[in-house]
Amino acid sequence: MAKKKAPPKPTPAELNLLRVLWPLGEATVKQVHEAAQKERPDMAYATVLRLMQIMHGKGLLVRDESERSHVYAPAQAQDSLRTNLLKELIHKAFAGSGKELVMAALRGHVTEKERKEIQRFLHGEDS
Repeated sequence: MAKKKAPPKPTPAELNLLRVLWPLGEATVKQVHEAAQKERPDMAYATVLRLMQIMHGKGLLVRDESERSHVYAPAQAQDSLRTNLLKELIHKAFAGSGKELVMAALRGHVTEKERKEIQRFLHGEDS
């Protein structure tokens, strides 16, 4: 039986563009460019276009070519991609230990408010 191919891993720039596209669901390059400029006013349209073309080629985006302006959508849901990236991080950086990842995250990377939310979750109060 053939091993299932792992989904492509986005670069930091691609991940930033996915963060813009996920809330939109599907969008044209123009719509993604306009949304991206809210955080990065210096972002050029040509940069967004090229990056989205590369992401489509890698399988990170799907493209509907039935309209004059191509419409793009993420190939993977946000939660699914996060889960895959997290699994890879746990395997590579924490020898497969989810507990070690959580402990590292809790050491100085969590605000008091977040710590209280985590405690409520662990006690079943936040389900």
